Amino acid sequence: MPNHVHAILSFTYTEKSINKIIGDGKRFITYDLIDNFTKNNRNDILEKLSDFVNDTDRKKGKLYEAFEPSFDWKECDTDNLIEQKLNYIHLNACVCNPALAMNPIDYVHSSANYYLGGNNILYPIEHLMNMKDIRFDK
Repeated sequence: MPNHVHAILSFTYTEKSINKIIGDGKRFITYDLIDNFTKNNRNDILEKLSDFVNDTDRKKGKLYEAFEPSFDWKECDTDNLIEQKLNYIHLNACVCNPALAMNPIDYVHSSANYYLGGNNILYPIEHLMNMKDIRFDK
């Protein structure tokens, strides 16, 4: 999605909290974005990201804000809930306004094509039901 991300993630083999993992991820993605925008002289985007910094963070020396300070997560503790969330994610590009695709498999950033037997050439994907360590309804 152009302004947000939906993902099903597994943190089975870590002691870190989800807040720490997501916070670190957002921080390092922001570093890469800023580096890319700087190298490509995208001062228009850098200015917008600078405007998003709140006064408290600006006083601490923060220059840019690329993400919302919070995130919404749901613990998917059943196969049915995982399937429901996956379907929601796949349909999201078709129901947003304006729609980004007419069919979930047509949205280039979606894993729908992969799950429907096609290919996903942009991102590596592990089929959720093959990840035995996270399955609940065995």
